[in-house]
Amino acid sequence: MKNTFIGGGIIRDLKDIFYLSKQNTAMRKLILISMLLLILVDSSAQLLSKTEIQLMKNIDSEMPYAINLLKESVNINSGTFNTQGVKKVGEIYGKELAALGFEVEWVSLPDSVKRAGHLVATRKGKKGKKLFFIGHLDTVFEPELPANPFRMLNDSTATGQGINDMKGGDVLVITALKAMHQLGLIDDVSITIYFTGDEENAGHPRELTRGDFIERAKQHDIALAFEGAGGLQSVATARRGASSWHLEVEGKQGHSSGIFGAAGFGAIYEAARIVNEFREKLSHEQYLTFNPGLFIGGSEVNYNSAAQEGEVSGKTNIISPKTVVIGDLRFLSEEQKEKARAAMKQIVEKNLSGAKATISFVDGIPSMPPTVGNEALVKIVSDASVALGYGEVKAGNPGSRGAGDISYVAQYLDCLDGLGASGRGAHAPGEIIDLSEYPKLIKRAALVIYRLTR
Repeated sequence: MKNTFIGGGIIRDLKDIFYLSKQNTAMRKLILISMLLLILVDSSAQLLSKTEIQLMKNIDSEMPYAINLLKESVNINSGTFNTQGVKKVGEIYGKELAALGFEVEWVSLPDSVKRAGHLVATRKGKKGKKLFFIGHLDTVFEPELPANPFRMLNDSTATGQGINDMKGGDVLVITALKAMHQLGLIDDVSITIYFTGDEENAGHPRELTRGDFIERAKQHDIALAFEGAGGLQSVATARRGASSWHLEVEGKQGHSSGIFGAAGFGAIYEAARIVNEFREKLSHEQYLTFNPGLFIGGSEVNYNSAAQEGEVSGKTNIISPKTVVIGDLRFLSEEQKEKARAAMKQIVEKNLSGAKATISFVDGIPSMPPTVGNEALVKIVSDASVALGYGEVKAGNPGSRGAGDISYVAQYLDCLDGLGASGRGAHAPGEIIDLSEYPKLIKRAALVIYRLTR
């Protein structure tokens, strides 16, 4: 019988199948299915070069070491305000990156900022795109919170503080680069790795705590952030920005029997009117949210803006003379932010009788709006995913993403986020990483990095 070669595989001549179909229908179906699977598997393999296939094998070999590195760093408390813990995690990762030929440094911040600083590792070369990798060393879990050390839950999941957000992403970067280094694939390339020490609660002033971060990013072509992945099929081309608002309301203090009359409505009613009107008029706009996080009012109100806390007292027979409300405002673009602020100011200005209200805003993290360049990066990630047999990748919903460090540099270069570990429960007790997807996400990242740096 004659052999037919398709995509590097050997498949019997189709005449044999037609012959078998006359003899055994079940056998014919089985052979047709086998042919289809052989073609699909072989065509997928053809999407990877010999070097890329070896790179994937290297990652498989490195996985036990990667899990141990993840365990070691997760078991170190690195809450944002635990500066020594943050530095210790930075030292561990710094040694790993130095062993890969990166020039490693620690960017210190003044003691007045009360933040640990940042880990930066660089390699400079002439091949391919200049890449800027973003991660962070800190977590939301401060030492006074109950400990949650690294612990396997089953064969495919593990728990630990910061395991998903985002030490899993940091270790992913290190593992991918280590596998590439073993093949000489990061020689003569330009990569800067910037792991901040205060992403969860960035220090002020931002010009100081993010100034160096921004200036270094400007020297690159593409920024890739390794915050938690939304699974194998989703990455982030956009992230909402975050700012805060502060509402203060004054009313005429008086006997409660005079409410709604000559004494007016008081501060609490006016504040309630304003916050409710925010909800009624603005809550239906896509990607826009505004959450009142603290609401205090009474006859005596003492509010500490730095600590975002207050003391209050009042009586049922006294009309409240003061109310304070603070909250956040999240948005997808600067235009959306400014439009929302203007609408909120208009609502605040329409005071009830006997009350006077003012609102102020403070910028926090800027937004990362979707761009054509960001979307083009999705195609590169998707092609890598398909080549690995994981399926297509698409841009996720920006509304599901909070603010992040990558937003500070989004206006300067093409950006993509959500390339890190997958899991659930970030910022909550029992945070979990999905270890069944972890090797695949590392392989996908390594393949994307390799292809961008050729």
